Amino acid sequence: MNDILFSSWGGEVVNNSGKELQDFEKVENISLPIQFAQDKNIKALIGWYGLVLRSQEVNIVDLCRAYFVAIQNESCGKCFTCRIGTRVLADTLTNICEGKGESEDLNVLSRIADVVREGSKCNIGQSGPVALLDALKYFAKDFKSAIQDRSPIPKGDYEYKLTAPCIDACPIHLDIPGYIECIKEGKFQESLNMITSKLPVPGMVGRVCVRPCEEHCRRTILDEPVSIKYLKRFVADNNMERHKGMSFEQVPSEKAGRVTIIGAGPAGITCAYHLALMGHTATIYERLGEPGGMAAMGIPDYRLPRDVLRYEVDQIQQMGVTIKYDTMVGKDVKLSDIEKESDAIFIAIGAQSNTTMRLEGEDKGYKGFVPGVHYLLDINMGKDPYPEGKKVLVVGGGNVAIDCVRSSYRIGKDDVNLVYRRTKKEMPADHVEIKDAEEEGIKFHYLTNPTKILTEKGKVVGVECIRMELGEPDESGRRRPIPVEGSEFVVDCDILVPAIGQAIDLTVMEGEDKVETNRKNALVVDEFTMQTSNPKIFSAGDCVTGPSALIRACAGGRKAAMNIDRLINKKELKKTCEDCFDKLFEEVKVFDSKEEIGFLGGRKRLHLRMLPPDERKKSFEEVEQGYNSIEAISEADRCLRCYRIGMIAV
Repeated sequence: MNDILFSSWGGEVVNNSGKELQDFEKVENISLPIQFAQDKNIKALIGWYGLVLRSQEVNIVDLCRAYFVAIQNESCGKCFTCRIGTRVLADTLTNICEGKGESEDLNVLSRIADVVREGSKCNIGQSGPVALLDALKYFAKDFKSAIQDRSPIPKGDYEYKLTAPCIDACPIHLDIPGYIECIKEGKFQESLNMITSKLPVPGMVGRVCVRPCEEHCRRTILDEPVSIKYLKRFVADNNMERHKGMSFEQVPSEKAGRVTIIGAGPAGITCAYHLALMGHTATIYERLGEPGGMAAMGIPDYRLPRDVLRYEVDQIQQMGVTIKYDTMVGKDVKLSDIEKESDAIFIAIGAQSNTTMRLEGEDKGYKGFVPGVHYLLDINMGKDPYPEGKKVLVVGGGNVAIDCVRSSYRIGKDDVNLVYRRTKKEMPADHVEIKDAEEEGIKFHYLTNPTKILTEKGKVVGVECIRMELGEPDESGRRRPIPVEGSEFVVDCDILVPAIGQAIDLTVMEGEDKVETNRKNALVVDEFTMQTSNPKIFSAGDCVTGPSALIRACAGGRKAAMNIDRLINKKELKKTCEDCFDKLFEEVKVFDSKEEIGFLGGRKRLHLRMLPPDERKKSFEEVEQGYNSIEAISEADRCLRCYRIGMIAV
């Protein structure tokens, strides 16, 4: 960055004070946007990694004062060093800014900052003093002048946010260190309450989430990430076993409305939950006979038992949410009629169709040709999609493909194969699911692509494939697969399951011409409000993003509910301060995989017990057994409590 006056971010010091702009040294290790919100530009950043100043208008002493007032507000108080030390720092800086500073205050600030940094047990205390120590070192004159002048310093305009690498990575921004701390202390119900303040389906997400939080867990730098996902599952299961029910407090909005939700999947259920918390009447139309949408019908019971979903959705129905099952919008009821009866509509239909392999014969209705989504739907409804077939070939590399091959053994198929056109390294499926499938005996054929469906008398009898090699990266960032000429071979099979991707079916939108769609047939929404081009219609989940993480759909459902509430109460729909910080933290990375943690690791994570491969591949019993309370408390104790504060001057 070429417009930065001073930066100590990440320990790399660049000081351009007194230089002409054309002579500024570039700051390489941080990207700081100019704009925070529409009417607010960023003049400075102070946070866990140091200081970044863009404008000479910022008073460095007042910036540090505001920062430590925020740190003191967010200190949990459990650690004496942080609780008392940050109070002393905040009070001392406040005195200086009020013109009451003394010369010895500089020594007090430096000494206490060191004590807090070295003696605190969590990252608020460990990282908070870094910026102050940098300020005292590089802006000593400013501090001395503030003390000597004894004149009050005008307060600047600041915004701050408490975050952590795991919180930032979580699409719905759960307070992960907070709920893990509760588990560590044996406060399981408090932990669940903290989760369900944002996420109403912790048992579901605690089983099938793709764990972006764990990828950004600072513990990874030392040994292995904390088992955030399974700790969430633990408190949900503990609650279900004790039949405690979900604890929630409804805080009605000034004006309540009637909202119709289409789809009882993760986005729809989450939206309905938050609308109910605000006192709105929420009615969900679901085309299937059970809740969960694609999470229920597309994820097998060995990964997500149906009773978990039913239990959590039942809790939401007890809040007053109505679900009308076996009702297809567009067929049983028209969207236009729903719109007349509703103050707002939320569309959360998921991605319910398959994309094609572009092979001749896919549309011929061959027996044994079953698209992946339909294959899993039949299995999850208790049916064998094609009882006559015994040899299965699944095409694809995502989680749907893995679910298809693992389910095939469980319904009695003898020979199960998966072909993928790239290598194992490029497979988008969860690496844990791949490993489990390998243990169960699935045959993987990498660098292989189908070229022709082989049939006899209208039945699939095999697939002609060709070997592939990897070329230059394509638009996805992965190396492009290229056919190897003359390498064709045949794989015998009587069931062919294409699972190369999911598509969006917008049949429900027939007759609604005010909602914009894009070239991928997805609904176009405002990224901050989830509102479509029709002001009354909102949407989130796979029908907006394309096939994506379940937790991302939940986050979209929550955000839509907040903005539907604003619409009903005739408030302006716009991005929030939290939205602005999300954008800021996309640039100013909260997680640094090269960070020096400062102490030794070596304490490995506690993995779940699993059914043996030969036993589990023959049934749909849940594979992963879950933590008991002692195990959960032990795993929670591995959390480094990596809270940190980012503050900007605007």
